[in-house]
Amino acid sequence: MNANVAVSPLRHVLRYTPFRNLFLARFLTVLGNSVAPVALAFAVLDIGGTAADLGLVVAARSVFNVAFLLFGGVLADRYSRSLVLFSSSAVAACSQGVVAWLVLSGMATVPLLLPLSMINGAAAGIALPASSALVPQTVPAQRLRQANAFIQVGVYVGTVLGASLGGVMTSAIGPGWGLCVDALGFAIAAPLYYCIRTPYQPAGAPATLWQDLRDGWREFTARTWVWAVVAQFAVMNVAFTGMVMVLGPVIADVSFGRASWGLMIASQSVGLIIGSCLALRWRPRRAMLIGVVLVTLNALPILLLASEVAPLLLMGGFCLAGVGFGHFGVVWAHALQTHIPSEKLARVYAYDAMGSFIAIPLGELAAGPLAMRFGATAVLLCCAAAVVVACFITALVPAIRELKTAPVQ
Repeated sequence: MNANVAVSPLRHVLRYTPFRNLFLARFLTVLGNSVAPVALAFAVLDIGGTAADLGLVVAARSVFNVAFLLFGGVLADRYSRSLVLFSSSAVAACSQGVVAWLVLSGMATVPLLLPLSMINGAAAGIALPASSALVPQTVPAQRLRQANAFIQVGVYVGTVLGASLGGVMTSAIGPGWGLCVDALGFAIAAPLYYCIRTPYQPAGAPATLWQDLRDGWREFTARTWVWAVVAQFAVMNVAFTGMVMVLGPVIADVSFGRASWGLMIASQSVGLIIGSCLALRWRPRRAMLIGVVLVTLNALPILLLASEVAPLLLMGGFCLAGVGFGHFGVVWAHALQTHIPSEKLARVYAYDAMGSFIAIPLGELAAGPLAMRFGATAVLLCCAAAVVVACFITALVPAIRELKTAPVQ
């Protein structure tokens, strides 16, 4: 009996062809997208670009990614999600293929890379809500939690492998070939998305874009537990993803070194995978409340970084933070997919992503000036306190304490 339980999640989830196609497509996309930033950075520098040029190209992608999230949510709720993903992947494959060709041919310039980066960011923004909202359509309800955990593990593994592959390829054969890998990932993912045959029913009478956006906003704000968690992660992303990821490398350069910082990020990735697997097996009745509390673990590496402890302890802190965040990611996806109407799910995902992503550049922009004014240690201590307070306040929200996990049949 126990042996069957131990092996059944992977076997039962992967036997569904639509889910298998979705998993492979997302894995290939993440793998390529993790290679691309490393390759693109060195490509810009190799053509004589400055750090400001690189920042402009990267920022252009980020801005268009956020700008097209809501539009992507409307498309994914109005049309077939698999076709939305097929179209966005095809556009991304073409845009990244052109970038790779320009770099390999020696014709790349910052003015040429800039609009292509915008196109790629827009394609990614359109795809994100659809890829998240499509999961419930590929597996039975009783396998949904397993599917979310498996996809999340695939995303984290693809991220780690892609970043490593990007560094190796860029140093061994040049950044242009790394960008080819990204384009190839999208090119292979596109037909996989197209092959996902899921039932599609238009959501009522045709509406304008703004009517769809308002309808999605009402759905997003109608549930206190949804917008409360998004507000929590807005603070989290300013404090951790924004400030720590800027100040961490600065501290590493003057103390424990760049190699140790890389190991800490890798430790966090390992924790994310562990947390996702934990969520697959541990199903408490009030999973959302426990998930919100576990996110508090993200304050630990911030405190350790401010305290200048040994690198080994910092690696452990980042790993534990990853466990908390990885567990929450599965719980959050499952809660949205089981409590939000399917025809509005993509738009809620879009508002969720937008509320989270917008906060990140705020932290990145504020980290340097605040550290120069008050010192890195003081800023990090405030960040740790902000994480704890945000998690504590969110855990006190009645709607979160009372939200129960949908029963597994």
